[in-house]
Parts: sequence; structure tokens; C-alpha cells
Amino acid sequence: MQTLEFEKPILELESKIEELRHMTSSGGVDVADEVSKLQGKVDRLLKTTYAKLTPAQKVQVARHPERPHTLDYVERLFTEFTPLAGDRRFGEDAAMISGLARFRGRACVVLGQERGHDTETRLRHNFGMVKPEGYRKAERLMLMAERFHLPVVTLVDTAGAFPGIQAEERGQSEAIAKCIETCLKVKVPIVAVVIGEGGSGGAIAIAAADRVLMLEHAIYSVISPEGCASILWRSAAQSGEAAAALRLTAQDLKEFKVIDGIVGEPYGGAHRRREETIDLVGDAIESALHELRGLDGAALLARRRQKFLDIGQSLQ
Repeated sequence: MQTLEFEKPILELESKIEELRHMTSSGGVDVADEVSKLQGKVDRLLKTTYAKLTPAQKVQVARHPERPHTLDYVERLFTEFTPLAGDRRFGEDAAMISGLARFRGRACVVLGQERGHDTETRLRHNFGMVKPEGYRKAERLMLMAERFHLPVVTLVDTAGAFPGIQAEERGQSEAIAKCIETCLKVKVPIVAVVIGEGGSGGAIAIAAADRVLMLEHAIYSVISPEGCASILWRSAAQSGEAAAALRLTAQDLKEFKVIDGIVGEPYGGAHRRREETIDLVGDAIESALHELRGLDGAALLARRRQKFLDIGQSLQ
């Protein structure tokens, strides 16, 4: 597992536990009591450490490469997933996962950015940075969802939209704006979950939803802490200070009513208990969809638009 600086004491204890277990299996030495004591110490240290993470530390956890990504959620929570590709204008964008599926028996459309887990998949999915054709694909699927009266579930996990010159040439800003507009006009329920890093317009493009949820240690901001620090202090070295100033944690955003709910992570973070985290997110999505089920299209549309207008007024 990748080592985060503040986790080093925990990882050292876990390494000792593994050594003791290896001794037990290879030499017949019974060290069960010692292992149990060390494991208890690890559990206590995890709980106390993760209960008081700073914003900068939460950024590290949100970006942890072993956190479950969109395809992990799709595989565990959705059945009969049928991927749909292409924006019908330019091509396919593998950074945006999209398709039809069933969520706990109910047909839906699912969308999400995929970052990849290793070098091969990260390159294939462009590190989760979506190009214009990816946002136009998302727009196409949301309109399809409206046509067939299907709810939309989106999973947000991106550092931001792809900033390359090719994306600008193909209308990146217009594609993001149209995707946000589509989120705000389709007359079906939309539930968005920020599962890792929600960066800038690349994130909100698929997060202008009826219910916006965040994992406990996820982040959601208009700019990365490094980008903010580079602008304000001309150095990314102040990224920790920028992270605190941006108020990008789930707890801050819930206070500002930018998001609607926080999904608790198992102690130690989603990267330590992946399946448990995914199941918790599934329960939160199910609850949100149940709350929205009785509303007709016009009511959904009016409430969704007012929700985002209220955010702007409350933060003035």
C-alpha cells in the first residue's frame, strides 16, 4: 500500500504484525496474544488519526491510488451493466464510464470518471481527465435517461477536465457548460456521489444533481490546492495552507449546503476497506433515490434548479 506520511506509525505496526504472523506460520511459534495486542493498537491509532485529519491530509486520502474507483463501484453495485460509447460527433472517451445498468433491481443510467489503478489503465482512462467527447457522451446518456424515464447515478472522481490543446480545439468549456445545463434540465432523478477527488468544472459537469453526496474523506473544490497555491503564493509548497483556505472537505461543504450528505468511511479510509465503503455508498444512493421516487419531472426540475440558486444566495 502506498505510504501516506501521517500513516507511517500505523504501517510500521502493521508490518510488525505481518512479521509475527509469518513466524507463526513458518516456525510453529504461537504469538497470537502479541498479534492481538498490536492489532488493537493499530485499530485505536487508525480511529484517532482519521478522526482529526487536516484538509491537506484529506487531499492525500482522497487521491490515494488504492481507493475504489468508478469501475469498482459499477462492478459491485450494478448488475447487467451495458457500456455505451461515443458522443456521436467525434469519438469515444474512456475517461468517462457510461452505460445502462440495474441498481438493486431498478434500471438506471450510470456515469462516472475512471482514473485507473496502474500505469496501463491510467493511460487508457487518461487519469480520469475527461475530454469534450466524454462530456457530450454524458449529455447524450442523460437525455436518453429522460426519454426512458430512468434515474441517473453519477460517480465523481477527477482532478479536473483534460486541459490539453486538443480538448480546447474541440470545445472543452462549451461541452462542460452543456453537460451542466443538461443536468439541470432533465426531468428524472439524479444522484451524484463524490467518491474521491472532485476537481473544478470537470466534476460539477456531472454533479449538478438532486442529491449530491460525498464520502467522508473525499474533496470537492473549484481548483486544486496546488493550483491555488501557485496562483496566490507563486509556489505549490503552500498547498497545505491552500487546502485549508479552500474549505474543500465534505464537512465544510455540508456546512455550506453545497452538498446534501456525507457517507461515512470505515476507519482507516476507503483504501483500507474497499468493499465495505462501496456498500455504504450503495446504501446512500438507494436512500436518495427512494426520497426522489415520488416526485414528478416538473417538481424535480424546479427543486433542482432552486437548490443551486439557493447555494449562490447563501454564500453571498
